[in-house]
Amino acid sequence: MASAKTIAVIGVGKLGEAVIAGLIGPGKWQSEAIQGTVHHEKSIERVKSRLNIRVGTNNIEAIKNKDIVIIAVKPQNMDYVLKEIAPSLDKKQLIISCATSVTTAYIEERVPKGVAVVRAMPNTPAVLQAGMTALCAGQSALQEHIDTAEAIFKSVGETAFVDEHLMDGVTALSASGPAYFYVVVESLAEAGVKLGLPRETSTLLVSQTMLGAAKMLLSSRSHPALLKDTVTTPAGCTIDGLMELEEGKLRVTLIKAVIKAAERARDLVNTQTAAK
Repeated sequence: MASAKTIAVIGVGKLGEAVIAGLIGPGKWQSEAIQGTVHHEKSIERVKSRLNIRVGTNNIEAIKNKDIVIIAVKPQNMDYVLKEIAPSLDKKQLIISCATSVTTAYIEERVPKGVAVVRAMPNTPAVLQAGMTALCAGQSALQEHIDTAEAIFKSVGETAFVDEHLMDGVTALSASGPAYFYVVVESLAEAGVKLGLPRETSTLLVSQTMLGAAKMLLSSRSHPALLKDTVTTPAGCTIDGLMELEEGKLRVTLIKAVIKAAERARDLVNTQTAAK
């Protein structure tokens, strides 16, 4: 079982912490099976208190005898980390990279030949087991490695496999997506305040409405436009609101935001390639 495997998480920042928090729980991974690293000594106490795992600053020590090595550092730090741990990697180990825009080929060039690499792009709701993770496999990854990676991220939400050339779009859409969502929620909640609702109540109304709408989409698998039409009654108030959204170009603005974020993700790839 995947939950019987041991895991090292290099880089327990916001994303690494979210993944670990989602993994730990009844019937999942035990905290004793997970060891993490942080860049600064002062972060050790934070991780221990929040996650109750072994944590330090020594990446080599952390990956020793681990079945899986999850790397969750910033893309600009990947070259250093990979060169540091490469001599200590075992070909039986699986590397899962959560570093934005870092390709499997980039990693495979820096680790021993034959080491299995899977690239993952989770998002922060993983901390509540409500994450969305896209996965793609490197050349040496076998089905067992893919299954293991899927089991890890299924523990913290939903997963989807995509071709690697689409991963920058995934980064822009689902990894950055919570930020877009929070802006929308904040804006709608402000509208409620403008109409006289208490801020806490207004935010609850919006958040629960969004949660319910998302569940309806996932449950029905219907096109969003069809569900929108079920809410929009003839000559009702919803159509007036939708007209304002169209006039304000909300739809095209959201599309452009995702495209812009994807372009930035591609820039990060180019920066990594130039640094080789």
